[in-house]
Amino acid sequence: MNQHTQFTLYATPPHHCSYFPEREATTIFVDPDFPRDKTLYTTLSRHGFRRSGEHLYRPHCQTCELCIPVRVPVRRFSPNRTQKRVWRANQDLNITAHTGELKQEHFDLYCHYLDARHKGGGMDNPSVASCRQFLMSDWANTVFYEFRLHEQLLAVGVVDVLNDGLSAVYTFFDPQHSKRSLGVYVVLWEIAHATSSHLDWLYLGYWIEGCRKMSYKIQYQPLEYYRLGRWQRDEGQLENINKI
Repeated sequence: MNQHTQFTLYATPPHHCSYFPEREATTIFVDPDFPRDKTLYTTLSRHGFRRSGEHLYRPHCQTCELCIPVRVPVRRFSPNRTQKRVWRANQDLNITAHTGELKQEHFDLYCHYLDARHKGGGMDNPSVASCRQFLMSDWANTVFYEFRLHEQLLAVGVVDVLNDGLSAVYTFFDPQHSKRSLGVYVVLWEIAHATSSHLDWLYLGYWIEGCRKMSYKIQYQPLEYYRLGRWQRDEGQLENINKI
């Protein structure tokens, strides 16, 4: 995409917020008929957009600014003591990349994860079609990284490959292996993989203060956040940014 590329953004009607049900949310998204590719996706990621299925979107709520895009500058990442322990505890896992069609094995683990971790959260009783519609698209360069203990699938990290980094789309794992902290390990591995691939960033989506499912992202430091049209380094102010 060059500087003269133009496309239309559409806004959804106000709807119930997925993170704070008592609030209304509005989302803007790129014209579904506009040709999307990795270059457009990369450019929009630099401006706080994310992918869900075929759509590139960003929250655009009228009375709330809690969804703050964050990314990790992977070559400057410094794991804390807990993260180092998680990394060591999972060195017996084998990681392989899978592209193409969603496997039944992936879907089974996805359902098991949602039932254990997000029951009643709006994603109950998924179908293969809805899972595919959420995680995949016809135009994105999406990779399913499989984390296995011998032959057993323990976790899947769904990642989009961009020109300048990786975008973490979704992670799901076997809740029976909670002691491994697999969600943490997958993010650590994605940071290491982006570094070894000579990429600059791991885009983690939105950090949302007060939302347990999204607030964990502040643990990966140094962290950058997108606000007022530019990326800024978090130097302890992110947790208080909505009070400023």
